[in-house]
Amino acid sequence: MTFAGKRIWIIGASAGIGAALARALAAEGARLILSARDGAALEVVAAHCPGAEILPLDLGRRDTLAAAVDRLRQHNLDAVISTAALYHPGRVSDLDPRQTEDIVRVNLLGALAVAQLTPPLIRDGGQLVLFGSVAGYFGLPRGQAYSATKAAVNNLAETLRIELAPRVDVRLVCPGFVRTRLTDKNDFAMPALLSPEEAAAEVLRGLSGRQFEIHFPKRFTLAVKALRALPYALSLRLTRRLGQPPAE
Repeated sequence: MTFAGKRIWIIGASAGIGAALARALAAEGARLILSARDGAALEVVAAHCPGAEILPLDLGRRDTLAAAVDRLRQHNLDAVISTAALYHPGRVSDLDPRQTEDIVRVNLLGALAVAQLTPPLIRDGGQLVLFGSVAGYFGLPRGQAYSATKAAVNNLAETLRIELAPRVDVRLVCPGFVRTRLTDKNDFAMPALLSPEEAAAEVLRGLSGRQFEIHFPKRFTLAVKALRALPYALSLRLTRRLGQPPAE
């Protein structure tokens, strides 16, 4: 897929990878619709994306997504890219129930709503791009609700790849650690940490190709994939060392 002149809706465009993707796609000549909860932050991003349309919504509220879809009924989109997510690290025993509900509502139920409501807007052969995570490959310490929801999104994308084919080209993006306001909450070492701009470049490279899953950086994601393939007796022993605060 080339991006010049393409009409692309990014949900979660106000910060992090979503904002970096918006800037990168605008530089390629894409025509953008930018959505997120924070309208003021979207204005800042749109200032670097000539001609971008701003359409605020809260992915944790299905009705706001449905209203946005209704507004776009006359559009024939080349791609819908959903990057929006919430994250709060911690042990299961320490999780705040309300925060956990918000994570499930945005990360999982929001992804399901995107999967149900947006495909009619996508032209034949267009792309639906869901952001899972390498955190969804295996139950790593302190990821908890986030990791569980991302495992579900990974699974959802696999299902949609079959259900929506051949009309819609479903893609799954599984980043490793990317420097954003979400990962700024971590107090442990994050291997192979990328900038949002590096992550956006990886996503665009992947969307230009044919692979279903776009995962990066490979030096990290392949290691976690290998961990998933090991017997639990070994993989759980290895992950016991993860998620610990770095030594001072």
